[in-house]
Amino acid sequence: MNKRWVVGGIAAVVVLGAGSAAWFGGVFRGGEAQATAAKGAPPKKEAQGEAKAAVALEFTPREVTQPMMARLPTRLEFSGPLVAPETAIVRAKAGGTLLSLSVAEGQRVRAGQVLGRLDLSELGTRVAEREALVASARARLAQAERTHASNQGLAAQQFISPVALDASRSSLDTARAELAAAQAALDTTRVGVRDAQLVAPIDGIVAKRHAVPGERMQPEQPLLTVVDLRRLELAGMVGTHEVSRLSTGLPVELKVEGLDTAVTGRIARIAPAAEPGTRSIGVTIALGNADERLRAGQYAMARVTLSDGEPRLTVPASAIGTTSGQEHVWVIEDGKLARRSVQTGRRDEREGRVELLGGVPPTATLLAARFDNLREGAKATVVAERAEAMASAAASSPALR
Repeated sequence: MNKRWVVGGIAAVVVLGAGSAAWFGGVFRGGEAQATAAKGAPPKKEAQGEAKAAVALEFTPREVTQPMMARLPTRLEFSGPLVAPETAIVRAKAGGTLLSLSVAEGQRVRAGQVLGRLDLSELGTRVAEREALVASARARLAQAERTHASNQGLAAQQFISPVALDASRSSLDTARAELAAAQAALDTTRVGVRDAQLVAPIDGIVAKRHAVPGERMQPEQPLLTVVDLRRLELAGMVGTHEVSRLSTGLPVELKVEGLDTAVTGRIARIAPAAEPGTRSIGVTIALGNADERLRAGQYAMARVTLSDGEPRLTVPASAIGTTSGQEHVWVIEDGKLARRSVQTGRRDEREGRVELLGGVPPTATLLAARFDNLREGAKATVVAERAEAMASAAASSPALR
């Protein structure tokens, strides 16, 4: 008695008789590939090998492909932390006790804003000393001018020699020079007092406080770090064999940790020389950050996409297999499977395609995916997809129990 079951959209014919069952066809499952069912009476034991050899592998159009011309853009990737190029460190320009700091970390400041106060009593004393020296030099100059004027009158009446007049003129010049030197020293001290004022050099945000009120500060000791986040940069390294394809202004896609969407920057600078011992050249990417959503120190991955100049013969990456380091593809030739070694070139990981440099002709029919247990010379054919038709048959025919 013959019965037909419909299981998962695949019809299988089973012959029952004399208390035994025999399977008249095999199914080769490799993706959607199926083996055609053998017809006729059950093969005898001595004929099973011939029946197995006669099984033809069926592949659907979705499981095969042909090489096609396509452009494969190159993508260069490098990573690193974001840095703020507009970063200023406020330093103590004079020694003294830090009396106060009026800002805290994370607080926004404006250029010229007073950030704190130093005890500048020592500078004040120095200014007073320089002012006294200027007054003394001015008095000496006045005396030298009077003396020289008197000597000029005496020399005109020939009461003093010309040598004495020259000495008087030299003393006047010396007094003038001493006044100029004293005035310069006073101006320098006053500039020091002005520079010792703790004011913000740029607009930005206080990133770090390096001192607390009450500390004794030394000249050039850091007090605060102010960061302007409106423009950030990412510095990375690119191989010398790839940097020639880059140029300033080229758009760059950046994936920043903590953000779901990528942001766009541009190549701002390319180093003129490679780093010693690395064969890599520094590339700097500028990134606008007007809303200050990004922060300095965040880790970012940069990707530069370089367009392909010409179409190339390509195949899906899934069609390429590797055996003992040699890449190969499976092709269907004259109704049989054949494995062909191939040479590959450029790859596009995003699109999943590989450049085919040689090994098969452009008109070859290739298996688009990797299948297990394929044999060289096995019969193979491409059939129309029947999954939908079989599913409809399964839905319309009740299962027999």
